[in-house]
Amino acid sequence: MMKVLKTHKNFEGTVCFWEHDSVITKTKMKFSTFTPNGEVRSALVWLSGLTCTDENFITKAGAQKYLAQAGMMVICPDTSPRGLDLLGEHESYDFGSGAGFYLNATTAGYRDHYKMYDYVVQEIYAILQTEFKIKKNIAISGHSMGGHGALVIGLRESKKFKSVSAFAPITNPMNAPWGVKVFTGYLGEDQKDWQKYDACELIKSGYYHSKAILIDQGTADEFLEKNLRPQNFKNACDKEQQQNQKQKLNLRMQDGYDHSYYFIATFIEDHVRFHSNHFS
Repeated sequence: MMKVLKTHKNFEGTVCFWEHDSVITKTKMKFSTFTPNGEVRSALVWLSGLTCTDENFITKAGAQKYLAQAGMMVICPDTSPRGLDLLGEHESYDFGSGAGFYLNATTAGYRDHYKMYDYVVQEIYAILQTEFKIKKNIAISGHSMGGHGALVIGLRESKKFKSVSAFAPITNPMNAPWGVKVFTGYLGEDQKDWQKYDACELIKSGYYHSKAILIDQGTADEFLEKNLRPQNFKNACDKEQQQNQKQKLNLRMQDGYDHSYYFIATFIEDHVRFHSNHFS
């Protein structure tokens, strides 16, 4: 059962904050939505980054005006289960609470609740279909850790999600400190188990989306070289294009922009229009 915690009128539509008992995570989970006034023709699933909750995108990105114009709703799940006290869960910002990384954990304790991949792909997707009556025309996007999630889910679930975009995504987590830490903690030491949650590895393995992927990345992003590594993803896509005519990518390096929501707010209109153009 879903419970509305609070609502706000916004651009003639409605922002809602929700709570429900998740079958997947076996915890209470929260998500936020913006639903335009009038006919809602499509939906965007937004995945947020490290330390974020279900509220960051709705309050900071400034997307509602453009979503309303497109007749598109957005749904923003929280970034991890809450209310648990697992070993090491609350010790650092980049593992555990607020850092679910959109994967299904397999290590002790975490495997019982940290199933954010299935939570998004199964539970959030089903909520869009049953509660909001969006049967098709569903896209996915996200920022940083959420950009990683959008790429991985978009590639692996390409028939569910009509289009994929990302802001400053962690594109190659197997070769980034953030990724190595969480993959070890959630999935164990065997790197073969990591590959299905690494966008670069998925491209190399033959996964692709039939539509071009849009990525915006700021050149002044403090995490660019160490943790995000968009050039690795571009190289993988370029190679697949040359050899198999598969994944198209539009990587836009935005001069002087950092990792913040100021960056996201600047280009979110482009992303809403990008997704809207892929809906029939």
